[in-house]
Amino acid sequence: MSLAPESRLHGEDLSQERFADLDLTGSSFEACTFVDVRFAGTRFEASRFMRCRFVRCHFANVEFRDSHFVECDFTDDAGHTGAHFSLSRMEQARFERCDLSFVRFERCDLYCLRLTSCNLRGSALVRVEFSRSFSRKIVKWAGWMTDCNFEFANLNGLRLREGDLRESRFREAVLHQADLEDTDLRDADLTRASLDGARLARADVRGATIDGLNLQSLSSFEGLMITGSQQFPLLSAMGLDVHPD
Repeated sequence: MSLAPESRLHGEDLSQERFADLDLTGSSFEACTFVDVRFAGTRFEASRFMRCRFVRCHFANVEFRDSHFVECDFTDDAGHTGAHFSLSRMEQARFERCDLSFVRFERCDLYCLRLTSCNLRGSALVRVEFSRSFSRKIVKWAGWMTDCNFEFANLNGLRLREGDLRESRFREAVLHQADLEDTDLRDADLTRASLDGARLARADVRGATIDGLNLQSLSSFEGLMITGSQQFPLLSAMGLDVHPD
């Protein structure tokens, strides 16, 4: 099969194709299957993937800038092994309603990444970058991960200032040393999330489920935005005996 920029493929099993160093910029893949494929140096810039399956795939040094994934599945049949993305550029990439369970993103450029209504249960974001330096003094962060499931995810050291995590679920996720200052966490679920050393200064958690959140374990929380009803569980978690008026 000939693969080239702006290819249009539908319903193909591409598991036997070689993708190393291919330029597939602007291509479209619909209902295609990729099993045990290693993508190395592949260019998928501005490409579109609709209802595709990626089973035990590894993406190394792959260009995904401006790419778009809709209803794609990145898990194996048992659902316990996800794809592995390493050293890949995903600036302004979009994932909508995708199953990214147990996926590992490692040392990837995720500036302006958008995840909408995706399942990232048990996933790991390791030394990823949501920021862009425009000068020695100007650094901007950008990332949107809304209405996503991060249950049991490893988000240790995640740095996403000024990000948008509205309505996402972080039940029992690990967020040690995460920097989420100025981040929008409205209506998120932080039940039993591990936030030791996390930075939440000026974050907005109004409407979020924050049972068990201990402000004393955070590195910063000045200016944290909460509702009146949220103050009681926060004070109780600090050991205060709160009584209603």
